Amino acid sequence: MTSSLNPATVISSFLGIYSTILLIRVLLTWFPSINWFDQPFATLAELTDPYLNIFRSIIPPLGGFDISAMLAIFALQFAQNIVSSQLTSVF
Repeated sequence: MTSSLNPATVISSFLGIYSTILLIRVLLTWFPSINWFDQPFATLAELTDPYLNIFRSIIPPLGGFDISAMLAIFALQFAQNIVSSQLTSVF
């Protein structure tokens, strides 16, 4: 039995996993004692900061509250919904 991976399924799965990683990163920022230079936090920051920095350049933190992370998560969810809808319309 051969298994063919549909590119839309792979992309949708990747976006879902990355959204979860991003959410974990955002939740961990609530703990000020975390040293982002120690593992595994440094790897988490390396994976998420490039994407978050795109949104941070658009919306800077307001009064110490970083709403750019919410926009980043919404954008990923929107992209995942588009890919999923394309997947269901094809099959």
